[in-house]
Amino acid sequence: MKYVLVTGGVVSGLGKGVTASSIGVLLKACGLRVTSIKIDPYLNTDAGTMSPFEHGEVFVLDDGGEVDLDLGNYERFLDVKLTRDNNITTGKIFQSVLEKERRGDYLGKTVQVVPHITDAIQEWIERVANIPVDGKEGPADVCVIELGGTIGDIESMPFIEALGQFSYRVGPGNFCLVHVSLVPVLNVVGEQKTKPTQHSVRQLRGLGLTPNILACRSSKKLEDNVKAKLSQFCHVPLSNIVTLHDVPNIWYIPLLLKDQKAHEAILKALNLLGVGTEPNMLEWTTKTKVYAKLHEPVRIAMVGKYTGLSDAYLSVLKALLHASVAHNRKLVVDWVAAGDLEDLAGLKTPDAHKAAWDLLKGANGILVPGGFGNRGVQGKILATKYARENNVPFLGICLGMQIAVIEFARSVLGMHDANSTEVDPETKSPCVIFMPEGSKTRMGGTMRLGSRRTYFQVANSKSVKLYGDVSYIDERHRHRYEVNPDMISQLESAGLSFVGKDETGKRMEIVELPNHPFFIGVQFHPEFKSRPGKPSPPFLGLIAAASETRRKALPVNGHASRLTNGVCNGHLPKAKTTIHNGNMFTPSNGALNGVYTNGSGRYIDGSL
Repeated sequence: MKYVLVTGGVVSGLGKGVTASSIGVLLKACGLRVTSIKIDPYLNTDAGTMSPFEHGEVFVLDDGGEVDLDLGNYERFLDVKLTRDNNITTGKIFQSVLEKERRGDYLGKTVQVVPHITDAIQEWIERVANIPVDGKEGPADVCVIELGGTIGDIESMPFIEALGQFSYRVGPGNFCLVHVSLVPVLNVVGEQKTKPTQHSVRQLRGLGLTPNILACRSSKKLEDNVKAKLSQFCHVPLSNIVTLHDVPNIWYIPLLLKDQKAHEAILKALNLLGVGTEPNMLEWTTKTKVYAKLHEPVRIAMVGKYTGLSDAYLSVLKALLHASVAHNRKLVVDWVAAGDLEDLAGLKTPDAHKAAWDLLKGANGILVPGGFGNRGVQGKILATKYARENNVPFLGICLGMQIAVIEFARSVLGMHDANSTEVDPETKSPCVIFMPEGSKTRMGGTMRLGSRRTYFQVANSKSVKLYGDVSYIDERHRHRYEVNPDMISQLESAGLSFVGKDETGKRMEIVELPNHPFFIGVQFHPEFKSRPGKPSPPFLGLIAAASETRRKALPVNGHASRLTNGVCNGHLPKAKTTIHNGNMFTPSNGALNGVYTNGSGRYIDGSL
């Protein structure tokens, strides 16, 4: 097994995850099998209990692992299925060591950071690196390891020591260290400054790790004299210093690495020059350019409570991008803070209230993503009501599906106090209830997590057609509340159709309004399995319906055409899905990383 370690220096947020993913893409293009490991030095056992404000979205894997969002990047870039063990945290390591100590596995020895914690880290890496993640038998050829945080952080010291030992343990030719560092450009003089990187590398070397390759982040390409200076003071060959300068979107990064022959430096360090082939990046190159040809926009209103932090909805945004490119549309995301839609906001912040409603009414489609807690729930209900009553394509995910049920019960069934017990534990019309098997005393890992099976109940529903007329699907879940099964018959008799259920038939998975152009809610999170060239079906349906809505709303002979019930006589419009199986695009006219936004919650797509 060969190992590539990616570390970061100077500041956090340089794009280590994207760099690690891009290295994986490059090595995969060389004909090698690749797996990935993310090390997060925090004490949490996993990412499940952390607020999106702390760490962005919680990405969920097939096995129910709640992990760092970088594992989502790995899965999307490399098209692999990772496990919870591919995300190592300090909490997991300490927990495993303490469990061994309680069992007496250390035979009375004093348990210490060195060697017991460091040995546990190395053993974990070796064990997980040999687990196949690409559907093939046998271990991968290369394991790309990303160490979270910044060199010098106190919490990462045990991992630095362990990885230093590990590099000697696996031996020369089996370990390559890529250090991602910052080369800032001072506006005063306009000069690229190397001193921060010099200090970072010196600190790294002092901790027992020597970088093979420097990946330098800068706003522009490194000048030759700057590279020469870095080579001299950091003891890294000139050919092994690559620039990761600012580019329109993250999909250019593998191409940047290839153009600077980073693959040759990595293969040489790993003694794989005779094994790896010249990277075939034709398909990837097409992915980065396909969107430049797209001009017709489709506007999607994202109604949530973390609209100021795009990382909270990172996978949802990626899934929208995958679907919009497949339908030959340029995606425009309008961020709508759910709280700004509420009546109270109209009194306290009338300008924000009006702006939010203007965005919502100007959108071609509305998406209500998952979430927890009661903040912004009323605003999400109002957005859902607007979509239902005005034939605006709607997709509700997890909480968004529950919101759709609550709104229907209130507006159609006249249950004005209908609610979720998460929001109002005393409600007399509990449309959404706490799952019986859940825990109210332990938060971490107690939700309904991971891949679960959904069986279709209605053969001619929009959902079943989107998924290709199959009888069941497997999608990833993350929730602790569910639609109240005692209210299903009453809801269905009023026109709401639960077209997907679990194996028991008592847990609702997919809900539709049959007479609406596109109104679907799903209890699972389809965004976690969306891939470039393999968009998630619910997102494909939303973009298709939103594109049709926009087309019908365009002026015809000076008059706006009317929207009709149903899309193409009840069927979703067909879209050209063979556009090179592409994904990303070159932005223009003020776009950020290919996604046009209204600016209230800027979507920074991990841009480099």
